[in-house]
Amino acid sequence: MPARPQDAAAFHALHRDFLILPNAWDAASARIVQDAGAQAIATSSAAVAWAHGAPDGNKFAVAKLVTVIEDIARVVSVPITCDAEAGYSDDPARVGETIAALIGAGAIGVNLEDGKAPHELHLKKIEAARAAAERAGVDLFINARTDVYLKQLVPEEQAVAETLRRAAAIKDAGASGLFVPAIVKPEQIAAVAEGAGLPLNVMARPGLPPAAELKKLGVKRLSAATAIFNAAMESARAATSAFLADGDSEALWSRRGAPPDYNKLFA
Repeated sequence: MPARPQDAAAFHALHRDFLILPNAWDAASARIVQDAGAQAIATSSAAVAWAHGAPDGNKFAVAKLVTVIEDIARVVSVPITCDAEAGYSDDPARVGETIAALIGAGAIGVNLEDGKAPHELHLKKIEAARAAAERAGVDLFINARTDVYLKQLVPEEQAVAETLRRAAAIKDAGASGLFVPAIVKPEQIAAVAEGAGLPLNVMARPGLPPAAELKKLGVKRLSAATAIFNAAMESARAATSAFLADGDSEALWSRRGAPPDYNKLFA
C-alpha cells in the first residue's frame, strides 16, 4: 500500500503538540501499538533487525525492511514512519532509491542518522530522500538523527553548539525534524529545542525528564526506541523459563492475559 499524502499531512500535524511514539518491529506489534491508542506507528531499526535474527547497524536487507513496512501498512490505519538507519548505503542515490521503496510500501516518515560518518554525507542523504519524496508526491517527514550525544562526537561542553550547527544544515537540506538520542539534561534539551528550528525528538531512557516536563522544554516527540521490544522479549523469556522449570500449565496460561482473537484481527 503506497504512502498516502493525507497520512503524511496528519503526521506532520502531530508534531505541533507533543507526540508520544511507541516503536514496533512487525505487523503484530504495530497493530498492538495502534490498538493501545497510538496516533502513529514508528519502527525501531534495532528491534526490526533483532526480530529477524540480525544485528542492528545499517546492514539489514532493504528488501526485508520494505516487506516489514508493507506488512505493517496492511494491518494499521495510522501513519507509519520507518527507522531507515543511515539509508543502508553511503551512496546518496541508493539512499534515495531505498526511501522511494519505503514510501511505496506505505511509510510517510523516515529516520536518517549521521552516526560517525561525515556530516556532509548525512546532508546529501537527506537531500536525496527529499527528492525521492517529491517525485512520489508525498510530504515525507524526514526525522534527521544526529548522534552528537549518543556517540559523544564532541566533548559535552560543545554538544549543544555542535547539535545546533548540524540542525541548521539539516533543515536546509530538507529535514522535517531533529532527533537527538541520549540528550537528557533539561537545560540542554531546552537549548536545542529553542534553537534548532525543527521539531525536537528525544529518546526514552533512564534520566530523561518526565513527559510533562519534556513538553514544557519544547520537545515535540518522544520515542520508545527498543524499550518495548526488550520488554516483550523479557516477558517471553520469563514465561519460557518458568514453564521449563515446572511445566505448570495453569501458571503459563495465566500469563496470557486477555489477548484479542488474532485470526479475526488480521483477517
